Formats: sequence, structure tokens, C-alpha cells
Amino acid sequence: MDLDDIPVGRILSRREIMQLFGAAFVAGSGRLIANHTASGTSIAVPDCVVRPEQTEGPFFADVELERSDIRTDPSTGAVSAGLPLEVAIQVLRVSREVCVPLPGARVDLWHCDAVGRYSAFRDRGYDLREAKFLRGYQWTDQDGLARFMTIYPGWYRGRAVHLHLKIRTEMERGRMYEFTTQLYFEDELTDQVHTQPPYDAHGTRTMRNSDDRIFRRSGSQLMLASTPVNPGYHAIFPIGLDLSNLN
Repeated sequence: MDLDDIPVGRILSRREIMQLFGAAFVAGSGRLIANHTASGTSIAVPDCVVRPEQTEGPFFADVELERSDIRTDPSTGAVSAGLPLEVAIQVLRVSREVCVPLPGARVDLWHCDAVGRYSAFRDRGYDLREAKFLRGYQWTDQDGLARFMTIYPGWYRGRAVHLHLKIRTEMERGRMYEFTTQLYFEDELTDQVHTQPPYDAHGTRTMRNSDDRIFRRSGSQLMLASTPVNPGYHAIFPIGLDLSNLN
């Protein structure tokens, strides 16, 4: 499990980002002007950053599980052991002048368990092809939010600790847009979490962020800002999608 696919996509340059955002920047702050949701409620749109794509990796499976809590294996009812992690993905659509929430987008989230195993696959030391834990998708609401309850991921050889994210949305005339990337954690936080059971039974991880070849290709722009909540963590990740090439 030490090899993932070759990274894809590219990082927008600062000049390209400035050209893309145009007049939408508030002078001096880089924060986009707040927009209104379909319900008319004003929300504060976060800094709209066009995040880079990263490889899907070899462990994506379209298991067609629409659910918010992805900890459970639907075939057995078993709940994956680990520290609770709430993840909120806010999907925004970027244009030259505005950044608005994108409702109705499908957001898939998947990752390994506390001891580095992926469900729906067979790998060295395990066969979990019939399992479907730590996988699922949600549709973004009117504020562009998709919320998941999961666990803090474990580690496996050859990779830093990460989550996988895929966003799909249907555009005009039935065209589909797909964006895939990975999300990362601060090493210091992972060090703290992995001293606790059940993570500690797996031993000390062998790779930190700076040593991961995929992380080094723009992972610093894909960090989850995690806030402690008893008994785990909460993280929100805003992502602006550039759909202009499909218009």
C-alpha cells in the first residue's frame, strides 16, 4: 500500500488566482464579498481559494452509500474504532466577480481506518472487499455544505495521514464536472492522536507530511484546520471550484 497514482491537476499561480477573482476581492484583505443563499439568508463566504487537485489513489470505490455518518460497515453494523472527526466540506463556485455556495454537488469522502486498512479492497495482510466502512457521499445543501462524521485516520506505509475527497456536479446540457483531491492534518496533531488507542497498537507512523511526495506537490494548500470538540475534532474545509471552462 505504499504506492498511489501519479498526482494530477495543477496549482493556479498567484497571478491566475488574481485574474480569476478579479473585483471580488475586498481591498487589502483578500476576502470575497459575502453572498446570499437561495433562502435569502446572508452568510459570510470564507476566503475562496481554488484548491489544487491531487491523485485519486488506488482505493476509490463507488459504493453508492449516501450517508453522513460513514463510520459503520452496513453489512455488519460494526463501527470503526477511532477518535471522532466531524468534517464539513463547503463547496463554492468561483467566477470572475463572485464566489457563491454550490448546492446539489455530490461529495464523496473515504479514507483508511485506525490501523491503515481500506474497506472494499484486498491488500497485504487483509481482505476487506466485502466491507464498506469509512466511505460515503453527501449532497451539498443550499450553503454548499456537506457534513460527515468519521474517525481520525490512521497511517500506512508510504503515505502521510490523509483523507480522500471527490466532488462531482452536473453542468449545463448534462455535462459532468469532477474534482478530486486529498486533505491533510498537522503532524503535531497526528502525533497526539496516534498515541491513543486504537492507533497506538499500529506502532509509530513511518512518514510525515514533508516526506510524502504527494503532499509535497501542494499539500500545504490542503490542510484541515481541526478544532477540538469533546471527545474528538471538528474541521471545515472551503473549496472554490473553477467551472469557467465549462461555460
